Amino acid sequence: MSNLQDVVAAARATLDEKYRAREIALAHGRALTRTCANAIRAMHRGELADARTAVAGAQAEAGRVADALSAHPDLYFAGYVQDAHKELAEAATLLVLIGGETDLPTPALLGIETAAYLNGLAEAASEGRRHALDCLRRGQIDRAEAMLGQMDDILSILTTVDYPDAVTSGLRRTCDALRAVVERTRGDVTIAVLQNRLLAALPPGLIAPQPSLEEDA
Repeated sequence: MSNLQDVVAAARATLDEKYRAREIALAHGRALTRTCANAIRAMHRGELADARTAVAGAQAEAGRVADALSAHPDLYFAGYVQDAHKELAEAATLLVLIGGETDLPTPALLGIETAAYLNGLAEAASEGRRHALDCLRRGQIDRAEAMLGQMDDILSILTTVDYPDAVTSGLRRTCDALRAVVERTRGDVTIAVLQNRLLAALPPGLIAPQPSLEEDA
């Protein structure tokens, strides 16, 4: 027991360092989440340049989190870090879906873990419903159908990732929620398509033209 004081002092020093790293990571994680939320709002407003800038800023914050926790892998894989990474994946992949880009960013490019990426991808597909509904309100049925197709593709491929929840961080539950969103969106788009066909089949002049929502604004 002659070294009791030394052992506890060394442990205290280790925990002090871990605590400081955790606080730094928490601050950057909150900034990352906030920046991703701003990026998604910009996407829905059609401000894609601002959204790209925000996503790049969020990716930089993710790098700062990784640097702060490089010596503490137990903290890096903690829930709050992985949740922040999921938000980054959601924002980055939603930007591709809305912006019409061809390739999704990879987990390695974003600097995040695979499970967080896949859950973020699923949530991006869910967020696509809002974009699809916005398109329907503007009369852009083709764009709404395109978004629905992307949502369906993501759901179809993610349901093949069949591993225990401990490995995928609950991806199966995320996909179950996405499935409900996709089916609701499919119903909304289908109704809009059928209404559009019905209007197109009516004789000209039978229905007075209606002002668009943009004209009302």
